[in-house]
Amino acid sequence: MQRIINISNRLPVSIGKNITKSSGGLVSALEGIENQYDLHWIGWPGGVIANNLQREQFDRNLLQDYKYIPIHLSKKEIDDYYNGFANSSLWPLLHYMSTYTNHEKKWYETYKTVNRRFAEKTLEIARNQDIIWIHDYHLMLLPQLLKQENHLLKIGFFLHTPFPSYEVFRCHPNREELLQGVLNANLIGFHTFNYLRHFRSAVLRLLSIESEMNRIVYDNHQTYIDVFPIGIDSGKFKNEIKSESCRKYLREFQENYKNKNVVLSVERLDYTKGIPRRLDAIQLFLSKCRQKDRIVFIFICVPSRGEVPEYQDLINNVEQRVGEINGKYSTIKNVPIHFLHKPVDFSQLCALYALADVALVTPLIDGMNLVAKEYIACQTDKNGVLILSEFAGAAQELFNAFIVNPYDIEQVANTIKKALNLSEKQKIALIEPMKTRVLKYDSSYWARSFLDKLNQQEINPENSAPTRDVDIGAIKPFLKANKIALFLDYDGTLCEIKNKPDDAFPHDDIKEVFALLEKQPNIDTYIISGRKREDMQHWFSRYKFTLIAEHGFYHKSFHASQWKMIDPKADLSWKKQIINIFEHFTGSTPGSSVEEKTSSVVWHYRRSDPEFGAWKANQLVGELYEMLSNLPVEIHHGKKIVEISSTQINKGLAVEHFLQQQHYDAVLCAGDDETDESMFRVNHKELITIKIGEEESLARYKIKTPKVFRDYLKRALQKNLSLENPAHE
Repeated sequence: MQRIINISNRLPVSIGKNITKSSGGLVSALEGIENQYDLHWIGWPGGVIANNLQREQFDRNLLQDYKYIPIHLSKKEIDDYYNGFANSSLWPLLHYMSTYTNHEKKWYETYKTVNRRFAEKTLEIARNQDIIWIHDYHLMLLPQLLKQENHLLKIGFFLHTPFPSYEVFRCHPNREELLQGVLNANLIGFHTFNYLRHFRSAVLRLLSIESEMNRIVYDNHQTYIDVFPIGIDSGKFKNEIKSESCRKYLREFQENYKNKNVVLSVERLDYTKGIPRRLDAIQLFLSKCRQKDRIVFIFICVPSRGEVPEYQDLINNVEQRVGEINGKYSTIKNVPIHFLHKPVDFSQLCALYALADVALVTPLIDGMNLVAKEYIACQTDKNGVLILSEFAGAAQELFNAFIVNPYDIEQVANTIKKALNLSEKQKIALIEPMKTRVLKYDSSYWARSFLDKLNQQEINPENSAPTRDVDIGAIKPFLKANKIALFLDYDGTLCEIKNKPDDAFPHDDIKEVFALLEKQPNIDTYIISGRKREDMQHWFSRYKFTLIAEHGFYHKSFHASQWKMIDPKADLSWKKQIINIFEHFTGSTPGSSVEEKTSSVVWHYRRSDPEFGAWKANQLVGELYEMLSNLPVEIHHGKKIVEISSTQINKGLAVEHFLQQQHYDAVLCAGDDETDESMFRVNHKELITIKIGEEESLARYKIKTPKVFRDYLKRALQKNLSLENPAHE
């Protein structure tokens, strides 16, 4: 049975006279897969145990009873790492609440120290075949700390909060270190695509690292990114609703609130939940309501982070507002807001969910918000209505809720009235599709989906090691294979990058390499380029090579008279929109130009001022990531170009196309920029990949310049495939 080492800030236990296991969404998700994995859990148990003997006994009990491994923190570490850096520095910024953000240098130093403590404990027990699953913003440095010590570990990281826009995240003083830490995971999971998109944008703008839709190459390491909306333990709620304890509470509540409409709000007391604005909307609703005796708003606010000053101010504000509204709108028969600042029993909570006619879930921002899903799961005896903030992650799934802007007080007030006046038929039509989804895609489904995706990522010891200069031992046996395919990029690989594209016509040194390649009967040469057919036909048609133009859209063998398309059905309807965007940037960037190809559009800035052109290109790429998320395109920021091409076309797919048609004992792919990375991912048992240049790459080997690469090929071919080390420049 495969072992999971699950790592989170807190262990799911409560410390008292006895150790008791606590509940939660993550606990429920992992309980659902315990029969498939050997689960161990590392985290802070909460509180401080000063006595060493008591701590040792506590640790033994946790390990023996639950397979939990505690990380004990001092009071100072809790103050600086948890209350300080995590909850006063990171949490508000991740939730767009920059006005609540505070920074102290000592907080980050303690944050690093605690992350190292987690790393040391993990490395003590981790084996290469284990899955390491790290959770949330408290441990953003941990993936890097683990990979630095053991690059063979398979690491997943899941962010349970939103990830904000780059413009917000850039405000954090430690923004680069945090991103670099997370990028060492093999898989990063988010609740919604918006959070993934913002993360890619931050990586691009802060670290200057480009990415594909689902992967990022960083520090010779490939990180996959994907969306995994977390669910609830729907079975637990379904069973509780049927329990006698819950039914008893429900009968009591139904009697207490007889002939009244109940609107329920449940959340932790947190400034991200938008409680003061919700109270404003309720006050506006009550001011217009003619039947105030028939409406009850029940607020369950669970205490949270009481040590942080902002939360103390919040509870004082909320309690004052509740008192003012009740004082103004109470009648002899009814008090409109019932406010509880404490947790409630699980049976009581489920009974309240089942009772409520409306659930009012209007956070200002929320990673997912499971309350919305819990409410839907508990609607068995009746059909309630969900009012949901558009800024909750759950709004991306629960489309039949009434989606509101929590900042629009009048809209929220009007929606409460609308929800209370729906017919039974309308309510059924709204809730049934949501109920089906909530029950099907539960917390166990979420955990299995993430772990299955993580398990698909192969950890190859050679590919995981740093890219290194090409050496004799790697290439010599490769070129002695019976039948070989060479896939060679042109600009930046065989030929130096030129300011004028036409100046890259093959010079004598390149022609010498080509002549030697033609003399090798066991080598098939493919020139694979982003250039148009016309250029390649004009420059290379005399050689007995297969030509692949526009990154794989067209191809032509030496003997063929016509060019062919690898995928004639590729969607190119997006080109006009891209051309308009590129022309706008051309107008503001002297020296730049737009090139339209059959399958792509390219913005060139080689002739622009180098610094200004690079700045405008990064700005353009950042905007493209924000604008093109729904189009079937890829963004490539190459050397002095920005290119938009179809997701259905890339060099890797072209290479695979030819490998399926012919058997090769060995394959070599060489390229210089981001468009060549897809070749380096091709699956072939004897694949050699070479990066020309110093940038980060998935390629196994590096050669510094096109000239060194040409010299290397010439020596290999001239000496009957007997190689020497390249003369490094």
